[in-house]
Amino acid sequence: MPDTHAKLSASGAKKWMNCPGSVALEAQMPDKPSEFAAEGTTAHALGEAKIRLAVKEYTRAKYHKAVKDLSIDEEMEEYTDSYRDFVLEQLNETKRETPDAQLYLETRLDFSNYVPDGFGTGDCIILGNSTLKIIDLKYGKGVTVEAENNPQLRLYALGALEAFGYLYDFTDVELTIFQPRKDNIATERLTVKELLEWGESIKPLARKAFDGAEECFAGEHCDTGFCKARAVCRAYADKKLELAKYDFQKPSQLTLEEVSEILDQSESLSKWAALVKDWALEEALQGAEIPGYKVVEGRSNRAFTRSETDIACLLTANGFPDDDIWPRKLKPLGALEKYLGKKDFDRILGDVVDKPAGKPALVPITDKRPALHSTEEAIRDFESMIEQ
Repeated sequence: MPDTHAKLSASGAKKWMNCPGSVALEAQMPDKPSEFAAEGTTAHALGEAKIRLAVKEYTRAKYHKAVKDLSIDEEMEEYTDSYRDFVLEQLNETKRETPDAQLYLETRLDFSNYVPDGFGTGDCIILGNSTLKIIDLKYGKGVTVEAENNPQLRLYALGALEAFGYLYDFTDVELTIFQPRKDNIATERLTVKELLEWGESIKPLARKAFDGAEECFAGEHCDTGFCKARAVCRAYADKKLELAKYDFQKPSQLTLEEVSEILDQSESLSKWAALVKDWALEEALQGAEIPGYKVVEGRSNRAFTRSETDIACLLTANGFPDDDIWPRKLKPLGALEKYLGKKDFDRILGDVVDKPAGKPALVPITDKRPALHSTEEAIRDFESMIEQ
């Protein structure tokens, strides 16, 4: 997988399009690797290898060589199987219209005609006579990624048109986010004409960000884009501190509109506070003095220095019964379903499984779940009564 990064990356497009100053500000921040990024990189490499094996691009030996050093767990195996199956399904669907349809994986795409020095890596590209398909694997489970108006996917599509447009007479593009850990498959469909018009419209934004504009604008893009500069960005801080105005009002005086505004900001505010605290700790560890704060040794928990088996041997050798030191516990429901397989699980345990109604939760209006006591819920209840 390519590991170079463009100054204006496709993955960061939502960020630099809305906040041109983020490019210069993030450049001052250390690029710290995260376990989540490493996990995503591994999932992409595994998914790519599985697809190449399925289309006979890899032999079994070459597949094992490609994945032998990857840190893979059972969950990743399952989710990358789903990704492979989805890609193959989309490829076969295209082949029904275009028998010689082509598949490209982890391909460098150049969209510098629209973004200065712009390039990125497309996870999956499927070429057919009339439709260009872009599929992007998102292995994260923290934030649901939408396909609608997704600039990363659109930039990949522009790059794919530049690379492969001479091969096919594309009229439409399908841009898909495949996010298995969020059970999210989202697709945007638009014409090539619409895509090209969008590409022209972002040129001024890209140029402004590339040239080092200093204007920073806070918004939803800061958090969904995981801006590295959030902890020290003045615009981001000002946005969060808008909540301070409510400190001077008694709760009973707040209107529902004001409560809604607080709810909109509360989760983001707590995350910002954690970001600032982490940044301050890093600075303090490097010698900076944070007024009113000091660095101390945190609390820790005791742990054995040898394996559980060794500890058990020491205890049994000293007369303690094996059953007393190894508690027996039934596997969780989900683990049992995986162990038994869905068919046997339903046959054996289906009658003793209950899924109670979840505890009411207040969520943004954009959440896809139907509102409690809503018309949709009433219709479903009515239909279930009829079926009974």
